[in-house]
Amino acid sequence: MGLIRLLPRPGGSPPAPAPEREPEHVERVPEPVVSEPAADPPVDESDSPAPDAGEISAGADPTQAATRVIALANQKGGVAKTTTTLNLGVSFREMGYRVLLVDLDPQGNLTMSQGLNPDAIERSMFDVLVHRVPISEVIEQREADLAVASIDLAGAELALSALIGRERSLEKALAEVRGQYDFILIDTPPSLGLLTINAFVAATGVIVPVQCEYLSLRGLVQLENTLAMVRENLNPHVAVEGIVATMFDGRTLHSREAIEILEENFGDLVYRTRIRKTVRYAEAPVKGSSVLKYDPTGAAAEAYRELAREVVAAKEAQDGAQAREHA
Repeated sequence: MGLIRLLPRPGGSPPAPAPEREPEHVERVPEPVVSEPAADPPVDESDSPAPDAGEISAGADPTQAATRVIALANQKGGVAKTTTTLNLGVSFREMGYRVLLVDLDPQGNLTMSQGLNPDAIERSMFDVLVHRVPISEVIEQREADLAVASIDLAGAELALSALIGRERSLEKALAEVRGQYDFILIDTPPSLGLLTINAFVAATGVIVPVQCEYLSLRGLVQLENTLAMVRENLNPHVAVEGIVATMFDGRTLHSREAIEILEENFGDLVYRTRIRKTVRYAEAPVKGSSVLKYDPTGAAAEAYRELAREVVAAKEAQDGAQAREHA
């Protein structure tokens, strides 16, 4: 008997962005009034830096932002979120992009996957979110720049709950460095709590790693419901931009049926690249490296390179379609 079809049909592509509006948390600056056109007065450029992409809020139209902030999320654990965050980020780095990885999971698996001990870290994303420490102070230079996590993050949701604007803590923290990167990838915890909400508010898009089994597919329903709430109240432009099938085993009927259900319900949102089961993804973190460094010529590394190319191409195609609509 085949898998039961219980997933919603979103009707194709993600919802169109809501009308652009100025984020409430950004201080409104009145525009200067001039009586007649005139040449710009002399300005000391050192005192008046040009605005950079890092200052663009997630509430602004993401197509106008140079930096793509992608949250990798699925409320179910063990679906290769961390593996995908690391190897996709390193693949972007190989392509010449500037990449920041953000470990927002209290388990610190992304941090450990780059050879760092979360238990020995003095300052982490907990300090950034709760104590307003500049995020640049917790970034380590590894295969890609990495904002590290520690076990302290487990208490972040409780500590943030008493703060005003707690859902925007990560968005505000990223403003410091956002203009320095082409991609910021956020590894979220296996829940839809306040840390994941922070990632959605800061993000320009969400990629969902989905293990090729039925229970993992079910997590997509609640994730989309949470995103709908975030779009309505906090970030009108965030949506699922892609779904990547992980732990795929083409020898099993169950894996093949899972792919069929994904494509039937989500269509073009499902990336063509399949991340197949292999022990290489488990071995690489033991060496403190991505699979691209551990086994650079293997099929596992090439799968994430192909996924990176597809993610870039899909976004370029989407931007081109939007440009034609507004032409």
